[in-house]
Amino acid sequence: MTGTVGVLIAEDQPIVRAGFRALIDAEPDLAVLGEASNGEQAVMQARSLRPDVVLMDIRMPIMDGLEAMAKITADRTLHATRVLVLTTFDLDEYVFGALRAGASGFLLKGGEPTELLHAIRTVAGGESLLTPSVTRRLIAAYTARPEPRAAPRSLEELTAREREVLELIAAGLSNIELAQALHLSPLTAKTHVSRILTKLDVRDRVQLVVLAYETGIVTAGRTSE
Repeated sequence: MTGTVGVLIAEDQPIVRAGFRALIDAEPDLAVLGEASNGEQAVMQARSLRPDVVLMDIRMPIMDGLEAMAKITADRTLHATRVLVLTTFDLDEYVFGALRAGASGFLLKGGEPTELLHAIRTVAGGESLLTPSVTRRLIAAYTARPEPRAAPRSLEELTAREREVLELIAAGLSNIELAQALHLSPLTAKTHVSRILTKLDVRDRVQLVVLAYETGIVTAGRTSE
């Protein structure tokens, strides 16, 4: 990640938006490009401002954050824009809805300011971010499903090593941890991840995790090893 990271704040409470703006604009490598008070405005501003990161609240009027996020992530002109979900609602319906809509990160409100800044930088740099509680519930929910959805044919294009990397990504390992687990260089690990993303045609690591659990590639037993 190089240069200044442009952020769009989508939040319906003015005082909360003001707090986010003050926090973000105080950082030399971050800048708030705009603000939206509802999902409809968020989509319009994302298309006009093309931010690196959209800080998206879930519950907003006119159009909620999930619908707005789905429109943003489906827009090919916004392929480089990442959505970081920030909400007070630690509920499965919001977590899984946000993941399916294409969120690159999910963070609960009430955390430390440094956590939010780290999250923005993380998703802007092409990584994904899930809190440990979200990852644990993701594993439990998807592996408990009686019938996984059909795996895409593109999975057949993965090499044995790439499939192994995918399983470790689904277990929550970062690129550095992947490299250590498989005795690879960090660059080689990153290359494997990039190739998997390309072959499976998904936006980022979060979507790889969703695919792995929904298709049954990863099971609870495998992720606990």
